[in-house]
Amino acid sequence: MATTIIKRSGVCDEVFDHLQRQISSGKLRKGQKLPSEPELMVQFGVGRSSIREAIRMLANTGLVKVKQGSGTFVEIQNGTPTPWYKRLEHSTAKDLNEVRQLLELKIAEKAALHRTQKDIQILSKLLRKRLEAAQNNMPFECIEADIQFHIAVAEAAKNDILADLYKNIAAQIKKSFREAYTNTEMFISKHSVHEQLLQSIIDKDPKKAVKCVSKITGAAN
Repeated sequence: MATTIIKRSGVCDEVFDHLQRQISSGKLRKGQKLPSEPELMVQFGVGRSSIREAIRMLANTGLVKVKQGSGTFVEIQNGTPTPWYKRLEHSTAKDLNEVRQLLELKIAEKAALHRTQKDIQILSKLLRKRLEAAQNNMPFECIEADIQFHIAVAEAAKNDILADLYKNIAAQIKKSFREAYTNTEMFISKHSVHEQLLQSIIDKDPKKAVKCVSKITGAAN
């Protein structure tokens, strides 16, 4: 099995893109079983979590179907409509932010209702990491911490579909942030409202959580 060199940034996205190209080109045919997780880990030189996330993204697009106990199989082939995940890559910043607003408002509400103590610990750690990177004017690290914080909020909502949708959107948000922000001024200016969002989740106050997200995403404008 040939080894594919994967860059360390955006690992899940790169594994997804590589497998998607293999499916579109016909190298992986409809009905064909994908290599096992350990085989894919060796092929791409990445960890199990990255492989699982890439497979989940492929399943969300309808490109593959995961059959418990049997494996993962190619579901559709080239000539089919472009998966919605790939269409995100060509969306405008305005359209992307509108979708982000809708998702994050519901996610924040549910996170405030269903978060666990472990979720609070994860969110607190990521928010500290975000602030530290912002204060040291490290935009790349700050953006990564910001995205991971919001993904953790989505995980705290305890709705796998919402979390999966947000993770796919988050990949494009991260890309747009990297293009838009060369310093961390914006992230510093919005730190206090992120603290308020975390506190509202800790307090199990869904109304306040929604208001905080509205301020963060601009939905309140």
